[in-house]
Amino acid sequence: MKKPLEENGIHRAKLWEIAFYALNNTSTNIYMALMGYISYYLIGIVGVGAVLAGSFVTVMRIWDGVTDPFVGFVVDKTNTKFGKNRPFIVVGQIILFVSSFILFNVTPSIPKSGRFPFFVVVYMVYIIGYTCQCVVTKSAQSCLTNDPKQRPIFAMFDSVYNVVALTMIVPIYISGTLIPKYNVTNDAGEVTLSAFYNPEMFHHLQLLFGCIAAVCAVLAVIGLWRKDRQEYFGTGEVVKVGFKDYVDVLAHNRAIQMLVASASSDKLSMSMRNNATIMITMFGVICGNYALYGSVSALTSIPVCLLTILGMGYIGRNLGQKKALVIGTIGSIASALGIFLLMWLGDPTSMKLPIVNGIKGLLNPATWSPANWSLFGLTFIFLYIVLGGFMSIASSIVIPMTADCADYEVYRSGRYVPGLMGTLFSFVDKIISSLAATFVALMFAAIGFRKELPVESTPYSDGIFWVTMACFIGAPLIGWIINLIAMKFYPLTKEKMEEIQEEIAAIKAKAMEKN
Repeated sequence: MKKPLEENGIHRAKLWEIAFYALNNTSTNIYMALMGYISYYLIGIVGVGAVLAGSFVTVMRIWDGVTDPFVGFVVDKTNTKFGKNRPFIVVGQIILFVSSFILFNVTPSIPKSGRFPFFVVVYMVYIIGYTCQCVVTKSAQSCLTNDPKQRPIFAMFDSVYNVVALTMIVPIYISGTLIPKYNVTNDAGEVTLSAFYNPEMFHHLQLLFGCIAAVCAVLAVIGLWRKDRQEYFGTGEVVKVGFKDYVDVLAHNRAIQMLVASASSDKLSMSMRNNATIMITMFGVICGNYALYGSVSALTSIPVCLLTILGMGYIGRNLGQKKALVIGTIGSIASALGIFLLMWLGDPTSMKLPIVNGIKGLLNPATWSPANWSLFGLTFIFLYIVLGGFMSIASSIVIPMTADCADYEVYRSGRYVPGLMGTLFSFVDKIISSLAATFVALMFAAIGFRKELPVESTPYSDGIFWVTMACFIGAPLIGWIINLIAMKFYPLTKEKMEEIQEEIAAIKAKAMEKN
């Protein structure tokens, strides 16, 4: 066995390695953002009803969850010259790009009667690729670094990437550039075909998002290059594991049990909150201007990043990851209630913000004139920034916490099963969060949207308001309450993790003496 690069039992990654590795999650999240509009593609191009489209997303998320344990088992058995984790990034990314290209470029050419079966089969292959790459985001955490003060740094980079890419650039680009470009209008300027039902917009998105995701995946492979080696796996020795060992882990590892309970409920509620239809009804219907979505993203993304970095840097690194999740959850509850009261008691149509029409608009000084603001808009932006900061801390810290659970299992039983930890987490997460699209579709169907979902030009109604608030505020509140309950029983405090790392270091030292 090779001698680890660190002598004191703590092995650390370089800052740029953590920064590059965090891009693996960004890569898969970019595809998740692309597929966030899949219900509209199914309705407008494949030709299915709104409820069936929502149910399809649910069934495919279940399939996604089913593939997780099998891929995790393969990861735990893998130890190649190219590493344990990197092969899954490469294979996953290739499958993702090829299958998504087929979905959005070949499906429209299939006879209408055969489009849905064809789409289902290709999408199932897509999910396998998504699972292969996603598992690495969690499984490689423990081999990258076991320093408790370094692990939250991953969450800091991950939060910044996701906020900038997914909550700022993507919404601005879609609402400010693609919607005007791909909306089909008549001579009177009325929209006759929404961009969300235009296959050309999906062709554009797939190619652009696929190329960006591929670049992120390559950088993630580079970030893992030095540390994806056997001497950084658990005790530094290969320990054979079977399905019986998995059963024991599931039955006795309290840390992963509580983390799964916390994160899966949180993911379900966040999936409902961030559902593409909810964003459309929130800004396009209730506030009366879908372009506000891009403006809110542009105005809040950088402040949210700063709050996340400051909060994670102090809370996560100094007080421990468990404490970061608890504080982030409490802050999220308080600020979400503030937004609900503002939307309920105030007049959302009075929201006035600088409208950011694409990237050029973001950089235009005239966009930020004081005349483009209102009191409602300023209040909303303030609460949205606070909410975003606390949410980012609570959600991002979960990924490095899976590495703590993997180390706890090494400490508890001597088994190094990062693939199991990551895919168990993902399995329950996906099974539960798969219900999000169905819940949203059923709630809108209950108020009359049975054949199609609302778009930005749909007239306002009280039913739309309360369904949107139930998903945007109500569901997250339930998830956050479950978070707090689960953390009461989560055993891995900062002090406990220090004890665990000392014990693992002692085990490694004994193994090195034998070799």
